[in-house]
Amino acid sequence: MRGFEFAELTAFVAIAEERSFRRAAARLGLMPSTLSHALRDLEERLGVRLINRTTRSVSPTEAGERLLLTLAPALRDVRHAVETVNDFRETPAGTVRLSVPRMAAMMILAPAFERFARNYPDVVLEVALEEGFVDIVERGFDAGIRLRESVAANMIAVPVSPDQRIAVVASPAYLADHPPPQTPFDLAHHRCIGYRQVASGALYRWEFEKQREEIAVPVPGAFILDDPELMVAAALAGAGLTYTTQAYVAQHLQDGRLVRVLEDWCPFFPGFVLYYPSRRQVPGALRALIEVLRI
Repeated sequence: MRGFEFAELTAFVAIAEERSFRRAAARLGLMPSTLSHALRDLEERLGVRLINRTTRSVSPTEAGERLLLTLAPALRDVRHAVETVNDFRETPAGTVRLSVPRMAAMMILAPAFERFARNYPDVVLEVALEEGFVDIVERGFDAGIRLRESVAANMIAVPVSPDQRIAVVASPAYLADHPPPQTPFDLAHHRCIGYRQVASGALYRWEFEKQREEIAVPVPGAFILDDPELMVAAALAGAGLTYTTQAYVAQHLQDGRLVRVLEDWCPFFPGFVLYYPSRRQVPGALRALIEVLRI
């Protein structure tokens, strides 16, 4: 059997993990046709089909799943080994792939973009906006940003935001027509902008706490959204009350475009962390990002 090309193995792993030739090509910076040829060559070398392709889906075969299980970690180890050379450079270089929910991206990453680009011009930061739980190892990300409570105990977690606080907000116009709720149970008589959890598909119950009393309230409303920015936009437009974090709407509160309600029922909770697998050596490019974001 002829030797295997590293590019063919890399192409297979990207296609199998992304389950899309288009997304895999974007991830590797190649044309989809290039990946298709590489995969075909690999399958011919092995004499077995690795990927099932239809007009609607791309997924590994049983043989492909078995190969991916051992090959993906091996390729990541090779990549990390090569990246250790960065320790001998004057400045870090390479690519950092990051999985981040939109709220964290706007609150934490966006204000740091200019500083990061200025201090580390040879590092490429690739950010995927993703809500809900994401297995960063399986998806080939270098790291992720999530709330501390969502991160597994076997991950290294670096704080990148202060503790957060819940905020229930609405526009002054909405509150002029609707008496502000005094307790979470009053929300039953309000228009609320609900949140559909991306990972589970469940409608999020608004969580409150006061004097050690914890409650989770199902809320009514004409809008059910799955994007925090759109939820805030709906509140700004006077559509109703929305549930968010104080930091995310701080400027709107300061400008008077939004008003808080139920403040005494809104607790603090641990903030966002940047996390990555504990069993790996940290590449220089990722260390550079940690240096910029760490609080």
